[in-house]
Amino acid sequence: MLNSDFDGNPNLAISGINEIHMVEPGDITFVDHPKYYDKALNSKASVVIINKRMKCPEGKSLIFNDMPFDAYNNLVKQFVKFVPAYQKISNTAKIGADTIIQPGVFLGENVVIGDHCLIHPNVTIYDNTIIGNNVVIHAGTVIGSDAFYFKKKPEGYDKMISSGRVIIHDNVEIGALCSIDKGVSGNTIIGSGSKLDNQIHIGHDTQIGKNCLFAAQVGIAGVVTIEDNVILWGQVGVQKDLTIGKGAVVLGKSGISKSLEGGKTYFGAPVDDAREKWKELALIRKLPQIIEELRNK
Repeated sequence: MLNSDFDGNPNLAISGINEIHMVEPGDITFVDHPKYYDKALNSKASVVIINKRMKCPEGKSLIFNDMPFDAYNNLVKQFVKFVPAYQKISNTAKIGADTIIQPGVFLGENVVIGDHCLIHPNVTIYDNTIIGNNVVIHAGTVIGSDAFYFKKKPEGYDKMISSGRVIIHDNVEIGALCSIDKGVSGNTIIGSGSKLDNQIHIGHDTQIGKNCLFAAQVGIAGVVTIEDNVILWGQVGVQKDLTIGKGAVVLGKSGISKSLEGGKTYFGAPVDDAREKWKELALIRKLPQIIEELRNK
């Protein structure tokens, strides 16, 4: 398939295709930058597509290819094929007891929806999404759209093909006009009891814990871990690849660029402990007065 050289156990069974953040034993992954060679070679992945000739580490197998990103995408195309839709609700979709599907809803291939759910008009649920029991999804929301994951090349941006899913657990409510991206290779997960307001974006492979509360226009990037009982108020922005600890509260219009310890309240951009941030703002407001007093001395 890849027209590439191979070093390792030729009888190895590969059970998954994952990018580096999500790998498990049996997976094949890729690396194309020296900065991440060690991370890939020391990961749980069984096979690594790599653009440098080297001795195969013990317990691993290597595929040598000048363009690992392209090779990875070619493999995904082989095993995760796009199926065009010819009707609003796929014949492969499974809908639980007493679940209400309002007019205009689209359900893709292999969608599973549990019991006692309410899916409001014009909701779009892409292939392979799994939704638990007692879930409410409001009008215009899109679940399972592709990951925003691109590699910059001289000729432009090349898209990494998404092969993951969205999994929504029981008792979740999702507001209107939200967008929840599927995992690029793993799963985007929303934990049981969590509530999302309107116009919220959840990036690929993000995992949200139980009983979280997000207000309108929260934007969360990819591969973020949000633990249980976290509250994000309106227009909070969350950068990729970080963790927000259990019970953290982040006040509106804050920008999160680093992992946050749980059990504290935060504010600001960049975000900090709310009390410290308020002290800082109070001092900033006094600067004109302080400068004027210094001039008059």
